Amino acid sequence: MKTPLTLFFILFLSVAFSQSKLVWHDNVKEAIKISKKEKKPIMMFFTGSDWCGWCIRLQKEVFFKEEFKKWAGENVVLLELDFPRRKALSSEVKAQNTKLQRQFAIQGYPTVWFVNPGKDAQNNLQWVKLGRTGYVKGGPGAWISNANTLLDGK
Repeated sequence: MKTPLTLFFILFLSVAFSQSKLVWHDNVKEAIKISKKEKKPIMMFFTGSDWCGWCIRLQKEVFFKEEFKKWAGENVVLLELDFPRRKALSSEVKAQNTKLQRQFAIQGYPTVWFVNPGKDAQNNLQWVKLGRTGYVKGGPGAWISNANTLLDGK
């Protein structure tokens, strides 16, 4: 009798935890495809994941919280553009991140851009910039409120 109950409990926990897991993409082409399909803007998170204290703080205070996970799942496609010092990235990801860093004139970390992918007259990718932010004091509620203001264009 204990075995079915134990299996049910394990299944329940796995479903509960899988629902709160966010997917952070590291491939801009994949993020664009999902953004267009789901009609959601892309949230580009420029970070130094293994050395930037403010980036780590933003993740701990906001991005790892359930309130943010719920909001992000409903509102944006997450794209992490990392510039680590100790962690190795593939040459493709490094080149992609550096190109986007230049395009968005990133001067410091963390920087978060909300964008929509678009096309110019020659059918080339052109970003529609909705707004930019970084670390916001006050936890997930304050950060999300700021993000919603940017996304609403107010």
